[in-house]
Amino acid sequence: MSSSKKTSFPLLTLSLFLLLPFSQPLAPTRPGSSLDPRQQTALESLGFPATSDACAVPSPRDNATSCDGAAPFRHLTSLRLANCSTDLDLPYTVLQSLSTLKSVSFLNCPIPPPRRLPPQLASSLHSFSCISSLRRVPGALLSPLRNLTELYLSGVPVTESAPIMIISQMVDLTSLTVSNANLSGPIPHHWHCLDLTHLDFSFNRLKGIIPGTISMLGSLQTFNLSSNFLTGNIPDSMGDMVSLKNVSLSNNSFFGSIPSSLSDLIDLVQLDLSSNHFNGSIPTFFSGLKKLRVLNLEGNNFQGVIPFNASFISKLQVFKVGGNSNLCYNHSILSSKLRLGVAPCNRYGLPMSPPTGRTRSDTSSDDMDDYGEADSGNGGGGHRGPNKLVLGIAIGLSCLVFLVIFLFCLSKVCGSS
Repeated sequence: MSSSKKTSFPLLTLSLFLLLPFSQPLAPTRPGSSLDPRQQTALESLGFPATSDACAVPSPRDNATSCDGAAPFRHLTSLRLANCSTDLDLPYTVLQSLSTLKSVSFLNCPIPPPRRLPPQLASSLHSFSCISSLRRVPGALLSPLRNLTELYLSGVPVTESAPIMIISQMVDLTSLTVSNANLSGPIPHHWHCLDLTHLDFSFNRLKGIIPGTISMLGSLQTFNLSSNFLTGNIPDSMGDMVSLKNVSLSNNSFFGSIPSSLSDLIDLVQLDLSSNHFNGSIPTFFSGLKKLRVLNLEGNNFQGVIPFNASFISKLQVFKVGGNSNLCYNHSILSSKLRLGVAPCNRYGLPMSPPTGRTRSDTSSDDMDDYGEADSGNGGGGHRGPNKLVLGIAIGLSCLVFLVIFLFCLSKVCGSS
């Protein structure tokens, strides 16, 4: 089985998120319509060339824009600033000139954040992205963005640490990523953005449990809480989130068994529960999830026999169960060639331990012979004969003893004659 810590979908999601606003076809240019002069001046202050019309020619390699089709002047609808100079500034007057923007993205721009956004710009924005930029993102910058549908923050500290304080006013959100942002506090118990399809709080410092009210997010398809300090059980109510496709709870301190309610997640494609403290047996219902392609359960405390056959495992792109010391596989159903990272089961359904004084390789070879899985090198059904060297020595010693006895008897006969 091929392997994926993390699974992950983050790179593809990030690439699509950054490119989408600038990959749409521009509105048709009307004769004589060019960019609003105030916005052209604002772009020049941000490092765009003074000799080009941002709506009429391709944007520079790092920065990007798109415009509407208004006349007599067109207006900016999206702006991306990438790989900025550290001395770039975002004065309030420049931001006022850009109040028609619907989408703003910062990528690798280590510049100071604006102190505040003009109200018209804050109201106009539907998408805001900040990746390794602005040095920090104050809560006061985010809280006025009430009309956002997409928020993506990664690799930048958010000074308003509690998630609920950031999203409480963003009722139209459909995609929310706040990753590697020093986010702390609990997962919200009450949600106002009920149309969320993507939620990623990975690589933060969140604590507490997953509240049962998470099921309010009934449209959620991607749910990523990996690499936090969360604990507790998976709530049964997660089984009501039937739109879920990708779930990662890895690298936390969750415990308990996997609830049977997850069997209702028939669209589930990826499930990563690795590096936690889950216990109990692995549920059999996973084999009934026809769309499942990634199942990562390694690094937990699962026990008993792996309940899957080779047919189910072969259809998975990633299947990991190593690091569960009390887990084993049925050697009559699964081959050791799958390299599952766990021991075969003994007759009592427990992991088989190597006998004392034998190497791991010797033991595993002998064990497989006992189960009829080892190849027979002599066509004898795997039966091991005595070692050839020992056999040769034994025959030699027998001949020597026979020769001594023969010579002794011969000397007696000759003496009596």
